[in-house]
Amino acid sequence: MKANILLAALAATQSAPDTCTETLCYEENLSAFFDRLAESERDSGDPVHILQIGDSHTAGDMITNGWREELRRRYGHGGRGVLAAGRPYGGYLTWGVTASQTSGWEVNSIFGRGYANYGRPLGLSGFSQTARAQGETLGITADAPDQAFDRIIVCAISEPGAGTLTMRLGFATERFELDGPRRRTVCRTMDSDYPQLGASVTTEDDRIVTVTSFATMMREGGVVLSNLGVSGSQFVHAGRSTDEVVAAELAAYEPDLLVIAFGTNEGFSQQLSASEFESDLRAQVTRLRRLAGRDMPILLIGAPDANTRNRGLADNAGTPAPCADPPGVDSGGQPWYTPTLLAELRDRQRRVARDMGLAFWDWNAAMGGRCSAHRWRNREPALMRGDHVHFNQTGGARIGQMLFADLERAAAASSER
Repeated sequence: MKANILLAALAATQSAPDTCTETLCYEENLSAFFDRLAESERDSGDPVHILQIGDSHTAGDMITNGWREELRRRYGHGGRGVLAAGRPYGGYLTWGVTASQTSGWEVNSIFGRGYANYGRPLGLSGFSQTARAQGETLGITADAPDQAFDRIIVCAISEPGAGTLTMRLGFATERFELDGPRRRTVCRTMDSDYPQLGASVTTEDDRIVTVTSFATMMREGGVVLSNLGVSGSQFVHAGRSTDEVVAAELAAYEPDLLVIAFGTNEGFSQQLSASEFESDLRAQVTRLRRLAGRDMPILLIGAPDANTRNRGLADNAGTPAPCADPPGVDSGGQPWYTPTLLAELRDRQRRVARDMGLAFWDWNAAMGGRCSAHRWRNREPALMRGDHVHFNQTGGARIGQMLFADLERAAAASSER
């Protein structure tokens, strides 16, 4: 009987109508983050840290860099933040800094060609790099003096028989020994008295070394926005990361706000149902909260509009309607469609945010709703690439500015309460 009552209550909650129709919903769940922003200083105190995980939109850093630049102007430079170690794939883009590596590193990833079942441990970045030879290096160089940093944090795997790294920050060096009695993740911080333009880690011997992430930050002041994305991935693939690694990295990097930005790849899926997506979303949010070990503010970003010319691909949750061509545009009898599953998944994201105490930002509404990707592509200048899925730098900056503005309005309102 009790079980039936609980199931009925859950069903009622899940079927309750959403009351929020704004672009940013449930912003009261970010009050702790807004308090941190209000207390922050440009040149003193711990930097405010925003950490975003997601798919190719996050990996490409177009949107996050647009948001990052607004944050830097308003609150000051806190560093480039957490990155995957080295260059885990061709075309890896890191605005503000340039990542490098020697050829002897082997990549494991939560998704894609790099994914190896039973491979080396993975953390928040979605990638790990493993070397088994002396002299292999992973490096980061600031692209300009205003991107300098005076702190690096390296997270790596300590285990029996593991090797040793030499950490370099500017001209200073430290040894990072990874041989230990059991497998665990160790994150080492190295500081400098002055801002530096370069940092690296180099293997000292031919014993195994696995690095899961590499961060560059300022010790005091500003805001850090870390973007950790894996192209093609869905949120469920984040479950392939190792619990112990993720917990250690969350403890080391201490994000003041976790941003979750998935849904595009799920929206194009031909196998996924909305109920399966919601179940996966709830499970991964619960997992991240458990591994954080604290009440961490979370912003869930709803999937943006995206289009395809493949009508069959768009017909994954009902019959798709063709997108109307903007004035002066002729699709030549090959119209664009928005996958019908995208809207259903976005509704589930909003509901999960409401039920689980997250904030929700409606990226699709900010763009202009269904078929807005077609309109954004055909604006002057164009704001999207020809695939009608990914944003160019101009469009990414526009989205980042929109998100920043909505959060700033919510922060100002929070400070008045």
